[in-house]
Amino acid sequence: MHAFQGVDAGMFIMTGLLGFFMTRNTALRSMEAIKANAALFAYRQVKPVDTVIVRAGLEGFLGLLIALILLAGAGLFGLEIVPRDPLQVLLAFAGLWAAGLGLALIMSVASQLVPEIGDVMRLAFTPLYLFSGIMFPIQFVPHPYREWLFYNPILHGVEVLRGGYFSHYHVVPEADLSFLLAFALVTVFLGLVLHVRFARKIIAQ
Repeated sequence: MHAFQGVDAGMFIMTGLLGFFMTRNTALRSMEAIKANAALFAYRQVKPVDTVIVRAGLEGFLGLLIALILLAGAGLFGLEIVPRDPLQVLLAFAGLWAAGLGLALIMSVASQLVPEIGDVMRLAFTPLYLFSGIMFPIQFVPHPYREWLFYNPILHGVEVLRGGYFSHYHVVPEADLSFLLAFALVTVFLGLVLHVRFARKIIAQ
């Protein structure tokens, strides 16, 4: 199949991958920040939450840089790379990054207290990859099953991202950026609460 809804198949898949990996890389790599920077906790000014936030910021910057490089490369092949609504695209990317940050804040504490939780988190992103509409248009999924898929906040971000990028892409009615942003807000809040509650225990380990 050369195109989905008039959208080049390669660009369709690329935008989905960029959105998904923005969340996944931010969550998984920032989750390991506490363990990787344990020596810094000898300085009283450095808290475990600082390492997670800094690593998440780095992953967000790298994600955007990689996106720009890949899109520039696609432009060399004559593909349309200018988004229809740049603000909507940036908001979707920001929401996907914030969701990754929220998951990282929660799981960085949980994996320090129970190391096996980190392995479960890594495994969980495999089905999320399949259920986030990366490789196929979500419109192909029948309604009863589509509603279940939209409990996945990443799917909301990917769908809104594509809607803001492509002029001819029709976003399904279930996609809602506010769902993704609410998920990000709740997880960031819970993650910060966990870091305040268990900061001393994490440093002592």
